[in-house]
Amino acid sequence: MVDLSKLKEEQLKLAKKIILTDSVKKINTIAGADQAYVGNKVISAIVVCDYKNFDVVEKKYSVVDSNIPYISGFLFYKDGPAIIEAFNMLEQKPEVLIVKGNGILHPRRIGMASHVGILLDIATIGIAKKMMAGEIRERTIYVEKEARGYELITREHSKPLYISPGNKISLKKSLEVIKNCLRYPNKLPMPLHLAHKYGNQIKEEIINKP
Repeated sequence: MVDLSKLKEEQLKLAKKIILTDSVKKINTIAGADQAYVGNKVISAIVVCDYKNFDVVEKKYSVVDSNIPYISGFLFYKDGPAIIEAFNMLEQKPEVLIVKGNGILHPRRIGMASHVGILLDIATIGIAKKMMAGEIRERTIYVEKEARGYELITREHSKPLYISPGNKISLKKSLEVIKNCLRYPNKLPMPLHLAHKYGNQIKEEIINKP
């Protein structure tokens, strides 16, 4: 059984450590982390790219058994250990990591991107397909009067993505970085798009293993 009250307590404690000022002066490399699933295994695929042209600098993946089901608001506890394991394998650590999941756009202000950012002490940006909290005014998402995220339509006729700072980066800079990473016709920013493809490739290999 998952003790949610204990996890909530931990989240609230960690949320106080989140930094929302820009810690990176110049971005040379940026990475995306995306997850795929086979049974109760979580595959985390991380692709590090050159920030200028999105050439792949390095990629790593990890496969971790998860005993926790998906519970809204607690995604880190299911997927986070795999992301951290894959990140720690990287020889070329990026300045910024884009995580599939929320940053501070979260009921307790600590989505997976923020949680990962604190534990790895790195600038992170969260991208989610669902809005977990708040209300939208002119594309900015407010929770308790605080601007915590941004609704971004990255491709015509596509559903929006929800961008929020994770850690060590501001909302303004998060949005600027994501916009810079968009390349038509992909809906996701390039580092995340490449990580998504890589994760699915690993998933196929695991499924088709003789």
